[in-house]
Amino acid sequence: TNRTEFVGRTALMISLVAMSIDAMLPALDRIGSDLNVANANHTQFVLSALFLGLALSQFFFGPLSDSIGRKPAIYLGYAIFMIGCVLAIVAQDFETMLLGRFLQGAGAAGPRIVTVALVRDLYEGAAMARIMSMVMSVFILVPVLAPALGQAVLLAFHWRGIFAGFLGLAIITLIWFAWRQVETLPKEKRRKFSLATTVAAIRETCTNRTAFAYTIVAGLIFGALVAYLVVSQQVLQFQYGVGELFPLYFGSLALSLGVASLFNAALVMRFGMRRLTLWALIAFCVLAVPFAGYAGWAGTETPLWLFMVYLFLVFFCFGILFGNFNALAMEPLGHIAGVAASVVGSLTTLMSMALGGIVGQFYEDSVSPLAYAFAVFGVTSLIIMLVVERKR
Repeated sequence: TNRTEFVGRTALMISLVAMSIDAMLPALDRIGSDLNVANANHTQFVLSALFLGLALSQFFFGPLSDSIGRKPAIYLGYAIFMIGCVLAIVAQDFETMLLGRFLQGAGAAGPRIVTVALVRDLYEGAAMARIMSMVMSVFILVPVLAPALGQAVLLAFHWRGIFAGFLGLAIITLIWFAWRQVETLPKEKRRKFSLATTVAAIRETCTNRTAFAYTIVAGLIFGALVAYLVVSQQVLQFQYGVGELFPLYFGSLALSLGVASLFNAALVMRFGMRRLTLWALIAFCVLAVPFAGYAGWAGTETPLWLFMVYLFLVFFCFGILFGNFNALAMEPLGHIAGVAASVVGSLTTLMSMALGGIVGQFYEDSVSPLAYAFAVFGVTSLIIMLVVERKR
């Protein structure tokens, strides 16, 4: 297939995770009410369960794809995701919903992580960063449109219809992938699946200073984004009272991510991913630290317009950082791309889920916990990057 189709299909497959998060954000309150969730902050677990499934199963899918090939591993992921969708559709209690969400995350890890290895099979270094940035620029349409689609389903039908939509998207993308994508890992390059081989590859990934450092940094920065995701509905719909305009506010920030991804794709070959990443990380800290001080002082009086301007600028930094951090972590690990993508993805997601979930539980009608988290995670990431690049 041509590059345009490849980028579009890859973006749509990776978007299963984002769609599964963003489209149901407007329904969180309704889900909590229908399934008798007493504490409003506990509805955040609908997101956390998906992230947990995503994090844990990535350890499995990468090594599996190195052993049996990229396409069969992705097929298995789709099957698990679809089972999770059906459970969420029929759930009559919160525990069943959380199990369904866990399986959605566990299944989505197949397309999410193995497609990164698939891209690494075909590209490397700055070329991979460019392809991933192009994927992100298409993928970013999902958080722009998904909350509005979820809101529309919620108004016309029921929140269960949102999960039926996830099931339909999975079927469509699976058929497209099976029909048009060739296998990128020939049989002679496959590695026999064994626990010892997997543990050795995990050890190599974790002991490679550059790969491990950028995995940790990606976890910190993604943790800031997860913290925003888990509280966004409570902050915007209830604290600031935007109501049914929530998808508009949420989507406008995703546009900033998309513009940044296009910016990165255009400039990464010219300036190099390390230089662009460092600039973006410094800008992130310059924005986050002063705002954290202001939000701590203003508390619940932080105006919505200022909060949105701040987030728009910070999300532009996110758009540059995500694709580059992933490429920087994967760069030394091309010979074990499948398991390396798993380890990098799993550690990043586990870190971000834990950090973002903790920040979310501190939410009490003020954006200050979120602002503090952005500042701490950003400064820590910058210190780690400066240290590893100096040693390199």
